[in-house]
Amino acid sequence: MNNSEFVKHINQYYPLSEETIQDLLDICTEEYYHKNDLLLESGSMARYYYFIKSGLIGYYTVDEQGDNIYKIFFEENSFVASTAAIIKNVPSDFNIIALEDCAVIQYPAKQYRELLEKHHDLALFHMYYLEKNWVVKKEPLEVSLKYETAKKRYLQLLENQSLYNRLKQHHIASFLGITPTQLSRIKKEIN
Repeated sequence: MNNSEFVKHINQYYPLSEETIQDLLDICTEEYYHKNDLLLESGSMARYYYFIKSGLIGYYTVDEQGDNIYKIFFEENSFVASTAAIIKNVPSDFNIIALEDCAVIQYPAKQYRELLEKHHDLALFHMYYLEKNWVVKKEPLEVSLKYETAKKRYLQLLENQSLYNRLKQHHIASFLGITPTQLSRIKKEIN
């Protein structure tokens, strides 16, 4: 399996030694998920980290009415996991779904944890990655979900055209916390 993008992406956060890279690759497998396959089901233990080689992945929860509420979307060259569930060793409270056919590099959380303790450079990568992606990116996202209007968040989503064009309208409406009809209204106002 060609892991050059995977390794290159890790090295952008912190450069790993050859030994560390080899140990990490030894626990990795390449997996394929078809569109609408669940990588992780809500209520299940999160046992893996994933790196998306190709495809699109979404996180969603289900509300009281049984509707899927999308929280975030991930494109190629993203690391994906139910990070909080892994850290706390509790079942995940959301689903991770393939929104397109996906090829991923998958590695078990338990063995990865052992490598973090063995390799200082891998631990530094993990720390820098979490800081940048889960603290710096996620906090403003949570704030914006509460305080900004759907219209403003729609315009922000539009800025990422490559992602926007890959999403179905019901995914976008769900992500914005509005109905498809309300989304149509926003689109009419903007055009």
